[in-house]
Amino acid sequence: MDGTKAAVVLFVAALLQLVVLTQYVTFRSGSIVLVTLLSLALLRGSVFGALAGFLTGLLIDTATMGTLGVTSLLLTVSGFWIGRYGETTARDRLHAPFLSVAVVTVLYAFCNLALQFVLGEPAPARLVVHALLPGLLLNLILTLPVYGLVRRLFPPLELGDRVREVRLLG
Repeated sequence: MDGTKAAVVLFVAALLQLVVLTQYVTFRSGSIVLVTLLSLALLRGSVFGALAGFLTGLLIDTATMGTLGVTSLLLTVSGFWIGRYGETTARDRLHAPFLSVAVVTVLYAFCNLALQFVLGEPAPARLVVHALLPGLLLNLILTLPVYGLVRRLFPPLELGDRVREVRLLG
């Protein structure tokens, strides 16, 4: 059931991102899809986050007619890393979603730039650097309402459910 709900939530986020938010110059640098994916990965774990990231990236790549696989790769790695972060730390800490979104937004921008450069596509670094700060601020502003909605739709799993926190020895 979580998979179906996540597919619907990420599909709606992708539609909102591609159809509505790209029409406004202020919102072009932010990504509601990235914030939604990171919220899901933080609550449900690395495998769930990686699979959701791959499928959402594939949807975005086909919808924008971009280079197939670029967004999929970046969102898969982002979903996996934040899922691992959620598995190895307490998910209910207040700073966890904000820290996740901040770090991944910066890494996503620079990895996207590097990937575009490696593929031989035009990737002006000047535009990425100028769009990074507004995108980071917008993503951090979106984090609170999006994470709250995702947490309400996907309540934290009980100890007997699939995802358990990793206990570090020491």
